[in-house]
Amino acid sequence: MAVSVKDVAAAASVSVGTVSNVLNRPDIVAPATVERVQAAIERLGFVRNDAARQLRAGRSRSIGLVVLDVRNPFFTDVARGAEDRAAEEHMTVLLGNSDENSTREGAYLDLFEEQRVHGVLISPLADDMPRLARLRERGTPVVLVDRESPDRAFSSVAVDDVVGGELAVSHLLDTGRRRIAFVGGPAGLQQVADRLEGARRAVDRVSDATLEVIPTDSLTVLQGRAAGEIVRERAASDRPDAIFAANDLLAMGVLQALTMRGGVRVPEEIALIGYDDIDFASAAVVPLSSIRQPATLIGYTAVDLLLKEAAAVASGAEDHLHEHVVFQPELVVRESTRGTA
Repeated sequence: MAVSVKDVAAAASVSVGTVSNVLNRPDIVAPATVERVQAAIERLGFVRNDAARQLRAGRSRSIGLVVLDVRNPFFTDVARGAEDRAAEEHMTVLLGNSDENSTREGAYLDLFEEQRVHGVLISPLADDMPRLARLRERGTPVVLVDRESPDRAFSSVAVDDVVGGELAVSHLLDTGRRRIAFVGGPAGLQQVADRLEGARRAVDRVSDATLEVIPTDSLTVLQGRAAGEIVRERAASDRPDAIFAANDLLAMGVLQALTMRGGVRVPEEIALIGYDDIDFASAAVVPLSSIRQPATLIGYTAVDLLLKEAAAVASGAEDHLHEHVVFQPELVVRESTRGTA
């Protein structure tokens, strides 16, 4: 049978209120009493029920984080940054993986609301802003992660992916490449759409450059490998001379298809650049050029914004201004684009 606060109080010969103060506000209790209560807690093996205590107070000390794909190291780093900031406030982060599936995304939102989390951080799959607005109206603050708020109705933290796409393709063009292919999808993901828009802007500035889009169903290594097979099976004269993959996982799959199975030389025949600059990018068989995002800082900043949102909700502030933090991406050049056309 679980040991209760009453059991601890009886063992320490103090009131239940004194035990509660020792657990929550030990600074107002005499040191000798604190020592006696702590000794009783250790002797009885008492474990406090923080979940019940927090829910009685109205909100838990947990933050819900919903990411697109937990297999992507970028989101692992985002989660790490969120955990670092949450830990500073003695809070925890509950991670949900939507797996790029809107049904799963909705299920996590429902679960986190039922658990009365302190707030939700989400990298949304689709433009389901009305659902997020209803969640907030019912008292759960929301911050968008790796995605700008379309109408600035939510606080958000992201990277300028249009600029990132421009950086990637401008780099390819600067090495003399002209037949550019963009590998990525689904098109409904704003991050993918923005990176493609940036690629188009770069290509439009060079009169003899072209841009081909090779769509994928998701942002995984397997989808990248499938796209790479499409390129590999073409005659050499019909292939692009450079590929911009919407993330590093896709780029790694493309690289596998071209070099390990197809004998296409990277970068001599086809230059290749990814996005995110995950740790595996530098360790690939041909180290990958990439567009770096400050993933850990994104997660850390997202929690900061959420704490401000939660404070505004708690105070009933009606004039609260949502914040929108946009980081700038950085080009990282490695062997996969160092050759010239």
